[in-house]
Amino acid sequence: MQIERTNSDALVVNKLPDGSTVILDVENEAVFALNSTAGAAWDACSDRTTLAGVTEKMQQSFDPGISEELAEEAIRQLHDKKLVKTSGTPSESSRRQFITTMSAIALPLVVSLSIGEQRAYAKKASSGGQKGDPKPKPKPCKSTKPKCED
Repeated sequence: MQIERTNSDALVVNKLPDGSTVILDVENEAVFALNSTAGAAWDACSDRTTLAGVTEKMQQSFDPGISEELAEEAIRQLHDKKLVKTSGTPSESSRRQFITTMSAIALPLVVSLSIGEQRAYAKKASSGGQKGDPKPKPKPCKSTKPKCED
């Protein structure tokens, strides 16, 4: 299987200190969040390569315990989000085998939101109106009257 990144000048990629990656697709107004495992797979696809090549690069840059099945799952998720192109799709039987033999390494995860969804979430989070948030403390009363009226 041949693997290469989707060639799009509309992608803005930001690698975060924890190894995760955020990709903004300006053209399609989508934001993709890749955990460190999926981010390592994305990095391994900087040039046209094979699944064995992705696995080897992930082992070198991320974790020597990366298996070909784990790399394949990461590529599958990147392919599903149209971030990489492949010459063929991985077999479903290998996916079932991968799921039954999950390793201790973090499973690859690619999450996407539209820019509109991301804005709405950010607005809600910054408004302080989420259920369970602590209530703001009242100002101390400076009056000697029984009921404070500032």
